[in-house]
Amino acid sequence: MELSHDFGVWIGAILTLGIWSFLYKDNPLYKFTEALFVGVSAGYLFTMEIWNVIVPKLVTNLQEGRWIYLIPALLGLSMLLRLFKGVGWVSRYAISFVIGTYSGIFFISFMKENLLHQIAATIVPLVVFSGEGAARRFDLWASLNNVVIVAGVLSALTYFFFSREHKGATGCVARVGVWFLMVSFGAAFGYTVMARVSLLVGRLDFMLGDWLGLLN
Repeated sequence: MELSHDFGVWIGAILTLGIWSFLYKDNPLYKFTEALFVGVSAGYLFTMEIWNVIVPKLVTNLQEGRWIYLIPALLGLSMLLRLFKGVGWVSRYAISFVIGTYSGIFFISFMKENLLHQIAATIVPLVVFSGEGAARRFDLWASLNNVVIVAGVLSALTYFFFSREHKGATGCVARVGVWFLMVSFGAAFGYTVMARVSLLVGRLDFMLGDWLGLLN
């Protein structure tokens, strides 16, 4: 073992241990490191927003005489009036304008990127042939894949069809849809867990390698 002589590495190791101390119990060191992380992150994001959004999109345009950008500037400033009693109601107009605009834009993009693409990905042939001419043959795995996709989508939609009681054939199809939903949710949860595990592996690599020198 060869401890690092880098002051920055020691700071990172101490802060990492402070976060990990929550595994034992909630303590003042954990609260300090948590507050420090949130504060530094907020400050970093605030600085990035200034130099990546406000300066190039507002200040630069105003310097070039595009006075139309005073409108978003006033809307943004009016949002800060929520911090003052008596005039906080003014911020509601700017917030409602922003929410309404982004809702309309997001609705269009959601319909295009999610709903329409999902529908197009579901309309697939149940019987697939690969190759051309004399080499044309039945593709079993591609056909099974398309059958599973169509069956999963239709059964999952049937589960959310509440206009008819889930009994008989409808109930059987709905139960199959529940299984498809459980598999999809489990896969999504597993992906999230693996992402967190990768973060843990990165911190362990830092602690054992950069700090303690055990991996060198």
